[in-house]
Amino acid sequence: MHTRLRVGATLDVAAPRGRFTLATGDDPVLLLSAGIGATPVLAMLHALVGAGSEREVWWLHGARNSREHPFAAEAAALLARLPHARVEICYSAPLPGDVPGRDYQHAGRLTGDLLAALPIPRDARAYICGPAAFMDDVRATLVGLGLDRARVLTEVFGAGAAITPGIAGGPLVPVHQPGGRPGTGPDVTFARSGLTVPWRDDVGSLLELAEACDVPSRWSCRTGICHTCEAGLLAGSVSYDPPMIDPPADGNVLVCSAQPLEEVVVDL
Repeated sequence: MHTRLRVGATLDVAAPRGRFTLATGDDPVLLLSAGIGATPVLAMLHALVGAGSEREVWWLHGARNSREHPFAAEAAALLARLPHARVEICYSAPLPGDVPGRDYQHAGRLTGDLLAALPIPRDARAYICGPAAFMDDVRATLVGLGLDRARVLTEVFGAGAAITPGIAGGPLVPVHQPGGRPGTGPDVTFARSGLTVPWRDDVGSLLELAEACDVPSRWSCRTGICHTCEAGLLAGSVSYDPPMIDPPADGNVLVCSAQPLEEVVVDL
């Protein structure tokens, strides 16, 4: 549906929001995409080239064939300017003129099984964009290979479920301490789950910490707008990054964009 604006109309707009952003540092970078999901990770590739990065960069992309391979020439030109780049292109339906080793490296889809067979650096940061099933498969594989769950980020490029409950739709996993190095920040207690975890600087929000511990949670926008993630803040105080649009109810917290300022107890 298209909406026509009249001259003089007033629009309520906000700055771009989200956490699917390239982190600085020297650690390896995995850019994984399928189809037009290459769009946001291509921007990260531009940023790496623009910074003259010496980081190890993996470009892993899945497409049907060269006819449906978005940004192929642009990505190849950028990767040629990175001294430590590795390319793994998968074509699920190669054309007769598509040449293995030139146009693509693997016949078939980009899947978790393929990733498991590659020497993926375990200290990498991963950025994944594409269809939901693709992202779920790839993310689970990377975490299973030993990557820190908090360093594996996803971005839905296209329509998705209106709400991702986190409390239904799959088998429950017992809550646990997150993988990787222990946190050094204030304690975060998830009251319903009976778990206390030191805050870690490498997670961006209370929601990301909850996910790293398999604490059931609800979310949708993940940027402090929709309030789907709103939960009780039983003790302590928080800050918000990105800033919230509308505050939660008194005594509540938007876990998707909140960080603890002191020891906190959340009703999750």
